[in-house]
Amino acid sequence: MCGRLALTLPSDAMAQMFGAQPGNDLPSVPNYNICPTDQIHVVCGALDGPRRLTSMRWGFVPHWYKTLNDGPLLINARAETIAEKPAFSQAARRRRALVIASGFYEWTKSPDGQRNPWYMSPAQGDVLVMAAIWQEWQNPEGEALRSCALVTTAANRDMAKIHHRMPVIVQPEDWPLWLGEAGHGAARLMRATDEGGLKMHRVDRAVNSNRAAGSALIVPLVAQSDAC
Repeated sequence: MCGRLALTLPSDAMAQMFGAQPGNDLPSVPNYNICPTDQIHVVCGALDGPRRLTSMRWGFVPHWYKTLNDGPLLINARAETIAEKPAFSQAARRRRALVIASGFYEWTKSPDGQRNPWYMSPAQGDVLVMAAIWQEWQNPEGEALRSCALVTTAANRDMAKIHHRMPVIVQPEDWPLWLGEAGHGAARLMRATDEGGLKMHRVDRAVNSNRAAGSALIVPLVAQSDAC
């Protein structure tokens, strides 16, 4: 599961990192509380031109949906079943992409039932690149919308302390394979990252609200307490 993201990297830096042509409608950054149905930064490959850094709705919309709310909100696709699910199978073969984030949030429950947020970020570097699939959907009026879902897999030992699922994180040497630029074999990438690839810390419950904003959302909870 992955239900909330943060991104601090400037759009031009992302475009340079991926050798991608940036779109004109990219979401504003930094954003410390990216929620499902928000527009997010996505990299798509191209065999006959440069990669594209574009904006897509986080929440995959299958082509048969009549409206955006015609079925469940599909923000994640399970790696174990992605090739079999009617909503995802074609996209997994033909429309793979990379989602860029500085980190993501996950939750545990306290003994009193409250949701305690944790922030996961890369142990090395300042960016996570996650596997995704995308779909172009048209509403009854013929207006097109591109949407995507993150690919998730069983958590590694570190992440399993927080949650039993985690996003598939794609290393730089594997970006061409996932994007379809380097032939077949992308399925082998749909696994958990090695232990130690992520660092994690508790953050304030303020992020439990999808309206919360600001860099304080990712500050370690102990550091916030010490500052008071």
